[in-house]
Amino acid sequence: MKEYRFDPEAKRDHLIENLREYAKKSGFDKVIIGISGGKDSTVSAALCARAFGPDHVYGVMLPDGEQADIADSRLVCESLGINSKVVNIGEIHKSLLRAVHEESVGFTSPEDRESNINVGPRLRMTVLRYIGQAIGARLVGTGNLSEATVGYCTKDGDTSCDFSLMGSMTSVEVVQVGLTMEEIPRHLVLKAPSDGLSGKTDEERLGVTYQQIHDFIRLGSSGDEQTDAVIAKKKENSRHKRERAVVIE
Repeated sequence: MKEYRFDPEAKRDHLIENLREYAKKSGFDKVIIGISGGKDSTVSAALCARAFGPDHVYGVMLPDGEQADIADSRLVCESLGINSKVVNIGEIHKSLLRAVHEESVGFTSPEDRESNINVGPRLRMTVLRYIGQAIGARLVGTGNLSEATVGYCTKDGDTSCDFSLMGSMTSVEVVQVGLTMEEIPRHLVLKAPSDGLSGKTDEERLGVTYQQIHDFIRLGSSGDEQTDAVIAKKKENSRHKRERAVVIE
């Protein structure tokens, strides 16, 4: 296997410096971010708060009806001292489903659980885009490299952003960076990631662990051929999520 070393403190400082430089060149100093209470949005928000100051970071909590761990999202905003707002997308979600499944629309589509799970992330990005444009803020993406590699993300949902801070780090590395930031409550960085919709953890849905995905990316193998095959297949099947739309000529 390849040797790979990661310095979380150096990576943290490098991201903050590069974000400041990017913002200066692009002409913005205000960002908006969806706060889920998970490690990716928490670490992203913390990096932005360090880069721009808490007053320039707008955290939006976007529960879809009831969110069992919304207290974690509130704790993120309070701990970082950033601006915060709650927009419940539950009624929007219900309205969309009612409109899609009405007989009068011309044809009906079968209700599909996976399609419905992906409605939430897409609606959240619509809300964030609306607020972000209204207040002149750039939208922060929170997806990490592990999720992107295996396609554990929603196309036109959480893949939509103006820039990404987690995109060069695996899930394992995000945790390591988060643990270097004393302003983040430690348990929020260490809690098992989940989509908050399916009732399962990310690893339960994926069928592989984030450590295995990390090793596949950084070392070339998870250490198990069967697991490598599963990850490689997920990577190939989700290629369309990472690339620009195909242009047919």
